[in-house]
Amino acid sequence: MSSDQPQPAFVLVRPQMGENIGGAARAMLNFGLDKMRVVSPRDGWPNERAVAMASGAGRVLDGAYLCDSTEAALEDCHYVFATTARARGLTKPVVTPETAMQQAAEMIGRGEKVAVLFGPERAGLENEDIARANAIINVPVNPEYASLNLAQCVLLTAYEWRRQSADIVHERVDMAKTEWASHAEMQALEKHYEERLDEAGFFYPEAKAEGMKINLRNMWSRMRLTRADVQMLHGVMRQMVRWKERSE
Repeated sequence: MSSDQPQPAFVLVRPQMGENIGGAARAMLNFGLDKMRVVSPRDGWPNERAVAMASGAGRVLDGAYLCDSTEAALEDCHYVFATTARARGLTKPVVTPETAMQQAAEMIGRGEKVAVLFGPERAGLENEDIARANAIINVPVNPEYASLNLAQCVLLTAYEWRRQSADIVHERVDMAKTEWASHAEMQALEKHYEERLDEAGFFYPEAKAEGMKINLRNMWSRMRLTRADVQMLHGVMRQMVRWKERSE
């Protein structure tokens, strides 16, 4: 059975291959979606090939709502998006998957029901289907090869839904038992290197010394180091100094 989590319904209109229905189910569940509606599948329902392809996402197929028409699949919806590679001369808003799912999240947050239509593999949605939609989702693909597999289109849209509806950390660094170096620790490292380099005569000629030191400080400030990094770099410099002293 479908979950109670508010989400858009993904409506597969006259899908032709069971494998693509199963692939769509997997793509949906990957991103937390399980409300599938299937309109007049070519090879009947339930579909063994869809079940085989769905793998661990079989519960999406188990809870899928079978409809005999697009109209029936949308009867309880307040707003409908249609995915298509072209607007086909119909006057409708055309949005990217990202914008569509932003809008869907806002509408669903207000208690509205939203559906997304996906057409059959060979020719996509017919004008009669698109006419029932409020807006068109157009994926910005390569114009020289705009054909998308059904499951691919479902995955792209589901991914954008997940981005809008889940608490996602868009970037992270696994710290591996350390933490970021503090400003004071970075200043100590900077001072250590500056002093040792000064002793080695690096800042030469004297007229350029201050500018060279500023450039070095800028370099340190651009580097975000962990405490472990700082400790290692202190060790590198200490070892280099010891090596020089032993060689004299």
